[in-house]
Amino acid sequence: MTMIYQMYISIAGEDRIALLTVDGETGSLTPRGDAEVSGRPAPLAVDPQRKYLYVGRRDERKISGYRIDHETGGLSQTGTVPLKSDPCYLATDRTGRFLFSSYYEAGGVAVHLIDDDGAPTTPPVVWLATGRGAHSIQADPTNQFVFVPHIAGSNGPNMILQFKFDADTGHLTPNAPPTVEPASQLGPRHFCFHPSKPILYFSNEQGCSLTGYRMDPDAGTLSPFQTVPTLPRDFLGRNSCAQIQIAPSGKFLYAPNRGHNTIACFSIDSETGRLTSTGWIPTEPIPRAFNLDPSGYYLYAAGLESGRLASYRINQQSGQLQPLQTYALGKEPMWVLITQLLG
Repeated sequence: MTMIYQMYISIAGEDRIALLTVDGETGSLTPRGDAEVSGRPAPLAVDPQRKYLYVGRRDERKISGYRIDHETGGLSQTGTVPLKSDPCYLATDRTGRFLFSSYYEAGGVAVHLIDDDGAPTTPPVVWLATGRGAHSIQADPTNQFVFVPHIAGSNGPNMILQFKFDADTGHLTPNAPPTVEPASQLGPRHFCFHPSKPILYFSNEQGCSLTGYRMDPDAGTLSPFQTVPTLPRDFLGRNSCAQIQIAPSGKFLYAPNRGHNTIACFSIDSETGRLTSTGWIPTEPIPRAFNLDPSGYYLYAAGLESGRLASYRINQQSGQLQPLQTYALGKEPMWVLITQLLG
């Protein structure tokens, strides 16, 4: 039986979320219509039970929750909350009871309680000022610790905040130490967790690099062990890094280069977690958003500038990307989310 996954792509320039199905055997996509979402929809998140989807509406300064129809993949709104500023990242905690959000311009993070109908509630249980350039926020797999990277340069303080998370109340408490500061102006932006090791990998926006951090599982604190560039040595043009994704197997890591317009590919040492570059694959101009299907067999990268989505098959031995098809999306695709429907 072929597995079918559901893909959601926020098309910010057209105030809609595109709905597509993913054929788990071939990686091919089939459009399934749109959900109209005003206010420039951008970040997307799905709860661990895969019942609800959340979207940040950046121009309207709102977050909306949607119930996922597991027959069609369609979305029906459950509720909307107003915000102090425009959100650039969303994630639920590991239980789906709370919704995290980060705010680049406002320099802060929030935690909203999610009600029994999957709707975010207001006011938030937490609003914390952290510093300009807050770019993502996630809880670790144990749901005890939360990390918030901030980019570098004139737009951010070049740090990762470390919090203890109370899964009963949703409260965040600064850990000891409260920050991890890279030795140079790397600008940590997004991050992902190794699926089986206490390791996190951060993409560095200004540094055009990735940094691996070991996490003390008891203390919830990070220590860096490796930084590797995402660019070839001979590239001299302008570039910045954005999102980062790890294969479910824990064998491969991917990060897009905005400017070089490639996906940087890495293998992961099964013992140490260290990264080794395995090359670059050309992709659509300004690959801000991308994702892997839940099986880890396919990668999809959206071109913010081109308005197209490039698909690739992932070689399960080497991690190399084989180009497949390219799909027209629309104006300014900002987020690619892929989930498995229930049933």
